Amino acid sequence: MPLRDLLLGLVIVTIWALNIIVIKLGVAELPPLLLTTLRFILVAALLVPFHPVARHQLPFLLLLSVTFGTLHFALLFIGLGQAEAGTGALLVQMGTPFATLLAVIFLGERLSAKRIVGLALSFGGVMILAGGPSLPSPLPMALLLLSALGWAISQLLIKKGPNIAPMALAGWVALFAIPQVGLGSWWLEKGQMEAIGQAGLFGWGAVFYTAVMSSIVAYGLWYGLLRRHAVSRLAPLSLLVPAGAVVLGILLLGEQLNAHIAFGGAMVIAGVALIVIRFRALVGR
Repeated sequence: MPLRDLLLGLVIVTIWALNIIVIKLGVAELPPLLLTTLRFILVAALLVPFHPVARHQLPFLLLLSVTFGTLHFALLFIGLGQAEAGTGALLVQMGTPFATLLAVIFLGERLSAKRIVGLALSFGGVMILAGGPSLPSPLPMALLLLSALGWAISQLLIKKGPNIAPMALAGWVALFAIPQVGLGSWWLEKGQMEAIGQAGLFGWGAVFYTAVMSSIVAYGLWYGLLRRHAVSRLAPLSLLVPAGAVVLGILLLGEQLNAHIAFGGAMVIAGVALIVIRFRALVGR
């Protein structure tokens, strides 16, 4: 990979790792479902007018808005409000093992020995994380794992669904998710108007950063790299995101690195690496 593209990949990884920290700061000022709704509004406003889709694609996008918009993003924001940033970033990586299992069950894909080991490592790592002091209760872990499951289901839908440009998909999924998450905020949260009026740099900064920097800028740059390089060469870069989130959580939020996070996180990342990286392709064989 040319040095320019490698540095660009590291910039993307940094944006996504910092996104976890930004969400943590944002939900301290805005209720998580309200923050998610505002994020979707901004994404839809910036993308939908410039990325039209065909009418027959709308039912698929509506379904994806449930799994990707509501199940993944809404639960991610709620879960990160109750768990440490580093632990949350590691648990969300379980989307890849979940997607692998779903592909076996519903698409008839076969598991190689390497992927079986990867699955075992990933789920073993989650068990170690669950036994550590990072999660005050089982609820945050359950929410983040459900968020990862929502991501996994969405990936299978995208794989089997119509071919839609990434930015169009992001914009229309956000548009259809607005009433879903907005209704959830109205039903489950209180003091939304007061929170909006009192929100400061962290609250509104989180709306902007999660919508523009993470969802539009970073993904736009990532898809540009995908057009120039094989997935096997980019997968190792994506595995730096949870590690970066752990480091940033320690540096910026004062979180502690304990043995459970170190060993459990290492197992999760190693397991995901075995699942997603094609090592023969990586070394050019």
